[in-house]
Amino acid sequence: MSLSDPVRFPRVRARAILGSRPFLTVLLVAAVWIAASFAKPGFGAFGHLRYLFELGAVVGLVAIGQTFVVIAGGIDLSVGAIITVSAVGAPLVAIPGDGSGAFAILAILAAATAIGFLNGLGVALLRAHPMIMTLAMATFLQGLLILIAGGSAVSAQNPLLEWLGDARPGGVPAGVIVWIFASALALAALHATPFGARVFALGANPLASTLSGIDARATTIAVYAISGFASGVTGLLLLGMNGQGYVGIGDPYLLSSIAAVVLGGTSILGGAGTYAGTIPGAILLVTITALITVVNASPGWRSILFGALVLALLLLSGREARRR
Repeated sequence: MSLSDPVRFPRVRARAILGSRPFLTVLLVAAVWIAASFAKPGFGAFGHLRYLFELGAVVGLVAIGQTFVVIAGGIDLSVGAIITVSAVGAPLVAIPGDGSGAFAILAILAAATAIGFLNGLGVALLRAHPMIMTLAMATFLQGLLILIAGGSAVSAQNPLLEWLGDARPGGVPAGVIVWIFASALALAALHATPFGARVFALGANPLASTLSGIDARATTIAVYAISGFASGVTGLLLLGMNGQGYVGIGDPYLLSSIAAVVLGGTSILGGAGTYAGTIPGAILLVTITALITVVNASPGWRSILFGALVLALLLLSGREARRR
């Protein structure tokens, strides 16, 4: 009986979906929520779950760019620094005549995209290793921030960002709405466009993709520019939620973005994965972090538990490496 059989094919497809990493991640999120609701009354309340989704939007947005980069066979260690640059830089580039704050937002998004573009140029044209290139960029940006902002926090006076951080249209946080819209665009770009096909091909086999006519340099530059843009959006969202930016505000989201991508089933080796898995991966990460906070774990234990989670994810990726 062939897969085209009208009875067998739906069963095979259903089995593939049920056994996929994204679906398993969704089940794990649901299990954690249920267990936490019984262990800690109020954890599963609508208001608290809405708050978790709002935090998940921050991780999910920066993980969009990280997903593109990882599928293409790279990694971006500068996302935390770009987030910080965006959060600290937006108040600094604001102009008095712009009552809406749109100029500062556009300027920061352009700058964040340009930083990602430079990362892509270094990887594609200078053939620098992605880890070295993006880590060097992060170090440069951190030093630049210290010179510009020092150690002081910068308050935001931006109506659009204040709305983004506080508004809840229909009871849904504005940041979550932005995340939903951005997720739809990311999924469409990855799975329904020629560009997405080139990203997967580049990550699976760079040499073969080049020989088949794919412009590997342009694709590499594009995915790092997307990562820079996504990090810029994340920084602006954080600024709107917190009301101020400070040096180091984006640091926690470097490991979180990588962990969400890997937890969602994207291969750290590139060439395989989907942002559909990164979405529940981001929610699971913030849920685990909230649980650690609820049990009043010390900062040391929080770092240990989160680091152990990342190491476990890397071990799972090591199994993929052996199979390949």
